[in-house]
Amino acid sequence: MPNSQLSPEQLPQHIAIIMDGNGRWAKARGKPRVFGHKNGVSAVRKTISSSAKLGIKAVTLFAFSSENWRRPEDEVGILMELFISVLSTEVKKLHKNNLRLRIIGDTSRFSRRLQEKIAHAEEMTASNTGMVINIAANYGGKWDITQAAKRVAEDVKRGQIAPEDIEESTIAQYLTMSDLPEVDLLIRTSGECRISNFMLWQMAYAEMYFTPIFWPEFDEASLIEAVTWYVNRERRFGCTGEQIKALMED
Repeated sequence: MPNSQLSPEQLPQHIAIIMDGNGRWAKARGKPRVFGHKNGVSAVRKTISSSAKLGIKAVTLFAFSSENWRRPEDEVGILMELFISVLSTEVKKLHKNNLRLRIIGDTSRFSRRLQEKIAHAEEMTASNTGMVINIAANYGGKWDITQAAKRVAEDVKRGQIAPEDIEESTIAQYLTMSDLPEVDLLIRTSGECRISNFMLWQMAYAEMYFTPIFWPEFDEASLIEAVTWYVNRERRFGCTGEQIKALMED
């Protein structure tokens, strides 16, 4: 099939990724878990770069779930420090490339220093018009729906909404990422096949792609493979990785 038959419109507009397997990848190499988390940052860079080249509208990365607080205290501390250092070093590159960064989740539990870094990073890239990168941090799908329900209830109490007028579209307006398309493609690495309380509402109709690759090993070729799988699932014809690569080079 010639390249001309594959158009950017056939690609997913919004890709969500559960970046799993950093700890197991490090353990297999006789290294501490933090070694895996640090190497996972490189995979984030590659994924953002590859997605931007493909013209994807939004990428949402599950960095730290609300359940992650149950991990050992020293690991949580290291993850927070890594988050701060990555925000500091990467945000300028994202800004230079016209990419917009947003942190989604309940950030109130983070240190003041991290909250300030987040605010600065979001503010710096707020007016950029390229791909949106959502970093889900202290995020849970149930939390997202709960906070939306609370806000709807508050507006009902104020008389701004009548209960009988509440529809799915009403709830959707109060969710995080309400201005973006719903998720078309979920990618989860490391062979786990569950959604782990990730964007429950936004992934209602997502295609779900599970790969045995550990997150630190995920690269441009891995993303191309996932997007190729998605196009073939959605369009029911034989799209090839070469065709996806050709779109990146346009």
